Amino acid sequence: MAKVSFSEKLKNLFSHKKISEEFFEELTDSLIEGDVGARTAFEISDILEKNAKKKHLSDEKEVMLELKSILLDYVKEINLFPEEGKNTIWMVLGVNGVGKTTSVAKLGNFLKNKGIENTVLASADTFRAAAIEQLSLHGQKLSLRVVSHQHGSDPGAVVFDAADACFSKGSGIVLADTAGRLHNKENLVHELQKIDKICREKASEGAYKRILVLDSTTGQNALRQAEVFNEAVKVDAVILTKYDSTAKGGVAFSIGKELSLPVAYVCDGEKYENIKVFSKEDYVNSFLGL
Repeated sequence: MAKVSFSEKLKNLFSHKKISEEFFEELTDSLIEGDVGARTAFEISDILEKNAKKKHLSDEKEVMLELKSILLDYVKEINLFPEEGKNTIWMVLGVNGVGKTTSVAKLGNFLKNKGIENTVLASADTFRAAAIEQLSLHGQKLSLRVVSHQHGSDPGAVVFDAADACFSKGSGIVLADTAGRLHNKENLVHELQKIDKICREKASEGAYKRILVLDSTTGQNALRQAEVFNEAVKVDAVILTKYDSTAKGGVAFSIGKELSLPVAYVCDGEKYENIKVFSKEDYVNSFLGL
């Protein structure tokens, strides 16, 4: 059975409840079901209730606009694009299954179409043989250069070689696809910190970013993943995948509020062109059904 979206629940709530204590309690429940973390959901409802009393808001439109104003403060966006003349490296992080490797390909295609000719994909997920093959196939289809080593080789060495291959032709960008095994946090942290060090050495100042890919339909799991990766290496920005699934998607409020992580891009389909720059205004409007 299809999950009811938050916007549908909100519409239903307005049609059945007066703006009362009960309304705000049900709003909190709906926010949590819409994948906004419990702590954040309670806070949003509390602020809305206080503001509604203070400003004497009673009709649906007024309350809705106030809720939108509150939600906009919770989401963070970032304009992430390679600076001209700089050697740029973006290390792409995320657990297996969130669409990380495909997101790297989509990002490479997006940048190439925006005029970044010197775009190199680095197959630094050397633990999953399928990831190496998958990225190579994407590279062939998109006419993008892919640098890879053998299965099981040192991921840091792959990034090192990809940076050399890219920057020997002048400035450009390396998109590094990294392993996403969370079962052993200590190993993950150690491995990512090694790659992180190489990226920092190879990139121009201010041109190295760590980008986390999260599945927007997984809610609190996505928030936990963000916490783990953010502890391992400070995350700079997020890509949300499966953004075309309207039933959930409130995770950007939690990662914005609890971790101060901004969203840079969203992927909203299977095709290479299904990636776009994130807009928090559009995100909030979509969440509220405006």
